[in-house]
Amino acid sequence: MNEPCTPRWTAVALTLGVSLGSAGLAAPPEAPPPTGPEARMFTASDGYERYMGRWSRLLAQAHVAFAGVEDGQRLLDVGTGTGALAGALAAATTTGDIVGIDPSEAFIAAARKRARSPRERYEVGDAQALRFPDASFDQALALLVMNFVPDHLKAARELKRVTRPGGTVSACVWDYDAGMELLRLFWDQAVALDPATESRDERHMKLSLRGQLGQLWREAGLVEVREQPLVVDTAFQGFDDYWQPFLAGVGPGGAHVASLSVERRQQLEARLRTRLLGVRPDGPFTLKARAWCVRGQVPGPR
Repeated sequence: MNEPCTPRWTAVALTLGVSLGSAGLAAPPEAPPPTGPEARMFTASDGYERYMGRWSRLLAQAHVAFAGVEDGQRLLDVGTGTGALAGALAAATTTGDIVGIDPSEAFIAAARKRARSPRERYEVGDAQALRFPDASFDQALALLVMNFVPDHLKAARELKRVTRPGGTVSACVWDYDAGMELLRLFWDQAVALDPATESRDERHMKLSLRGQLGQLWREAGLVEVREQPLVVDTAFQGFDDYWQPFLAGVGPGGAHVASLSVERRQQLEARLRTRLLGVRPDGPFTLKARAWCVRGQVPGPR
């Protein structure tokens, strides 16, 4: 099993579910807190914003359009993080409830602070055992989270279950192999510096290759499945704008940096600086970020 799906990630990344006070359901039990560098990977909300949140917000806008979200729909954002997708859903519609769930209490707190619409509601919850009745939503969306779910088929079936017949279920995952340049450059240099780290390279992340999300959606019983790559530009003010987020220990790349000795960290920084800037002075640069996205319908009448 790939590194991001080991139990130490599970406690942080996917203890997903929701408490539904309005439905009279008890709150789900809290996950045991993780330790070590991985403890910061999905809990440091400010670091996440600089590391990946700003780019997920750009992708969220494209995801909303790809999913075909309509005004007045009841929408579920699974793995909301700091609220990038839920915020994009609120901006794209004027009516309809939006519920975002995430395993991280810190992320949920950050999402609540960033909320711009009273229609946004955030809860801690479990994607593999959603605490919603069948057919509760018109659409269920998952932005950059399905690859972290230990049992992704179970989660996909849960997304289908809570979406009404004829409703849409969609998801996006970064193309960690070649399409997510800011991470591809990082891991290429990390592995060149220490080949033993190759197994941690995010190119091994599940569901990140063309066709894998579509296959998952079909296995989950969704129909009219469509896949499409979505590309956004990641613009950096300079090298520090690229490098500093890794130092916050967020994400697999940040966890790797946090595990390095000072000397190794400095060597990796130097390699990346040379790779990104060459001999030119420090200054702005732009990298591409591609995600594989899928959408499908729940069988039944619209």
